[in-house]
Amino acid sequence: MSTVTAPAPHTHDGHAHKHDHSHAHGHTPGTGGGMECCSHHNIELERYMLLYLVGGVLVVATVIARWLFPQSIPEQIAQFPALLGALLLGSPLFYAAYGEVRRGYASTSSLTSLAILAAIATGQFVVAGALAFILLVADSFVRQRAWGAQRAIEELVGLTPDTARVVTNGQESEVALTAVKVGDIVRVRPGENLPVDGVVVTGVSTINQASLTGEAAPHEVQPGEPVYAGTTNLSGVIDLRVTQVGSDTTIGKVTQLIREAEQSKSPRQLIIEQVARFFVPVTLIVAFVVWFLTRDMNIAITVLVVACPSALLLSSPMAMVAAFASAARLGILIKRTNYLEAAAGIDTVVLDKTGTLTTGRFAVSRLVPAEGVEGAELLMAAANGEQHSNHPLAKSILQTAEAARIKPDGSGGGDFEEVHGRGIRARTSMGELHVGRASWIREIFPNLAEQMKAVEPRIEGMTGVHVVRDGRYLGVVGLEDRIRFNAKAVIERLRELGVRRVVMFTGDRMSVAERVGRALGVDAVEAECHPEEKHALIQELERAQRRVMMVGDGINDGPSLAEADVGVAMGLGGSDIAANSAGVALMNDDLSRIPFLIELGRRTRGIVVQNIAISIVIAIVGLALAATGGLEAVFGAGAILVAGFYHVIGDVFVIGNSFRLFRFGENFT
Repeated sequence: MSTVTAPAPHTHDGHAHKHDHSHAHGHTPGTGGGMECCSHHNIELERYMLLYLVGGVLVVATVIARWLFPQSIPEQIAQFPALLGALLLGSPLFYAAYGEVRRGYASTSSLTSLAILAAIATGQFVVAGALAFILLVADSFVRQRAWGAQRAIEELVGLTPDTARVVTNGQESEVALTAVKVGDIVRVRPGENLPVDGVVVTGVSTINQASLTGEAAPHEVQPGEPVYAGTTNLSGVIDLRVTQVGSDTTIGKVTQLIREAEQSKSPRQLIIEQVARFFVPVTLIVAFVVWFLTRDMNIAITVLVVACPSALLLSSPMAMVAAFASAARLGILIKRTNYLEAAAGIDTVVLDKTGTLTTGRFAVSRLVPAEGVEGAELLMAAANGEQHSNHPLAKSILQTAEAARIKPDGSGGGDFEEVHGRGIRARTSMGELHVGRASWIREIFPNLAEQMKAVEPRIEGMTGVHVVRDGRYLGVVGLEDRIRFNAKAVIERLRELGVRRVVMFTGDRMSVAERVGRALGVDAVEAECHPEEKHALIQELERAQRRVMMVGDGINDGPSLAEADVGVAMGLGGSDIAANSAGVALMNDDLSRIPFLIELGRRTRGIVVQNIAISIVIAIVGLALAATGGLEAVFGAGAILVAGFYHVIGDVFVIGNSFRLFRFGENFT
């Protein structure tokens, strides 16, 4: 491994998780997420609308009876419908409270249930029913907003058709998507969404990949190119060979990521829940003290209602759901809420070179055969050695060989070894071939060092792939890669955001790395890195108290992506190992998503802090007004109902404030 440190430029030193519904007022069990939640949500909404209607009518019946027949109907009979209505309307709250108590987690449902039961115990059946009605309607509003954000995310990934048009012996047949197998040929017509991941076999078309990548510009595809489920075929009829189906498709993996993220809890949310646990017993104590001193149950009930910390419990989840929706719109999939929180504090960004800062689309620029070797023999040996590899360098060599009408012999599949980050060893019809980086070839064949040294000046600034056949050095293939058009602007934007150090990692030669590093203005370059060395360097940065974001796309980036505070896997074409190791997956190759992710993390952190602060202020003010009798002094017997409306204020603020994140990045380009 080689290292070079660039002169330091000017620096700037100067969840959505699925909220546990039993933890918030009236949040009833069973309101889950996932792709099936749409119909489930509608059925549940209809059920609760019926509950509200029946319970509300019963409470109103008592009010009407007492108003129209104040003398003729006994009070006990007049009050009976209100009692039934209060019990019916309060049942979801009682059920949620039972779940809290059973888990030893008294929260908002417990407080509101206690308030309703206290009103019932003191004979205030109409008040109890009206209070339960207000709280349930407020809860429905909260859940509608939360579900609306989750639905917005799911609409991005719920685009896969239920059926596919399978072509067998030239005949089309429409089958259920579950019946499609890897290797089948599927036909997609213009205007249809792709049901599976695959490779185009016949046809040329334009594909809209915005559902995955967030990019509006359509993508031209032709035979041999990969396409993805959930994207839209715009222009031509294409036949594709299925490579992934169901949950294994790219969009299926996206769905799984969102589900995992909804179920995760950030460290901040865990702290909030601890604060809420502390807040609940304090409220109970205050309510008891107020009742003991005043013997006024109405004041005690208002204390229980206004001090419910439901807004506090919603402050982080609501912000996270909105942030995840904003990120998903741009093709940024965040696996867990803690990665979004960590992104806000990043001060060091490590970028892999090949496929990240550069396009990863290499082109053979020069063949440098050794003395006594023909260029055709060098290219043929390189193509035979690389024929079973998926590495970008291998693909470029094979394309060049194909253009030169040199066809690999097809052998070596059973005796082929790819040493990640180093090279290929294969036994073919040409003999035993070693194709790879200079340092690896020197380790195996130290006697060839002088011959290799003689040719390397001719590929200065290029990526070199050296070829050895049966111990004989054949020469080197020089390839060049282009820097991404916006890479330099992205690095400048990272510095504007306060990132103090930008480092480039690469397994390439130092001369190539220095050229790219100088062009981009990075702070340091780590060249000729093996995967384990990249991992060790990330650990070294973290030991130096750096908060590190690692961005990469290759198999050899997997350990580093997993080690970093935030690992970001680039693009649909990146390796599965990189995507699985990273905490964030980008569904496109646009580097500008990196500074956006940091900005989104910081904006989300700010929104959560605002939510927490306002929620606590609203709860404390309400507690003070209720405990001192201020609400009862102003509103009299209606103080309890006013407390119910006051209780909703915090929830409404948290929802509205959080949903500013939902629009964040809407005009991002």
